[in-house]
Amino acid sequence: MLTHPDLAPLFGADARAEVPLVGRVGDVIVSGQVDRLWVGPNEVLLADFKTNRPPPLREGGVSRAYRQQMALYRAVLSQLYLDKPVRCWLIWTDGARIMPLSEALLDDPGLLSLTLSAQTAEQR
Repeated sequence: MLTHPDLAPLFGADARAEVPLVGRVGDVIVSGQVDRLWVGPNEVLLADFKTNRPPPLREGGVSRAYRQQMALYRAVLSQLYLDKPVRCWLIWTDGARIMPLSEALLDDPGLLSLTLSAQTAEQR
């Protein structure tokens, strides 16, 4: 994992670990902790470590909770870095597998709207 060329910036000298993240997406306050974050000149990379055993083989098998978490993190960071795409990865500790999450998955309006609806209902 540490030597994978796509992830190299996440483990380089300019990367940050355990980054607190707070922001607003719609009417919802998002608060979390990004496991690995790198802000480069042309893109932002973030990764979250997961311990599922066994991990899913495809992004479609990723739990809804993990997809929602990454979509929210991406939405907050996209507001901070308007001129840079935010790319997301899951790093599965079981088997040391990496999984990029596609824009199509994270931009799914149903995923984010369900997240916001659920969290807004919890705040009432």
